[in-house]
Amino acid sequence: MARAVASHILVSTEAEALELKKEIDAGVSSFADLAKQKSQCPSGRAGGSLGEFGQGDMVPEFDAVVFGDIELGKVSEPVKTQFGYHLLIVEKRIG
Repeated sequence: MARAVASHILVSTEAEALELKKEIDAGVSSFADLAKQKSQCPSGRAGGSLGEFGQGDMVPEFDAVVFGDIELGKVSEPVKTQFGYHLLIVEKRIG
């Protein structure tokens, strides 16, 4: 089974996710710093790190991005799930 190491930032609105992505892409703030400050997920305390997980462990919309064709180390566009809007960074894919 495919596995990945990824981080995310979870916020309530697409507008907020887009604003955070803009800050990260412009080099104003780091992904980890914004995760600590803004993420609504407990993983925010760890800079958004979700550690290693397998395909199918996360909700389908999340999996589609993590195990799709997103370039490693790049911030995703906002991903809508039942929890809100996520920005994702895939650090590594295994298998």
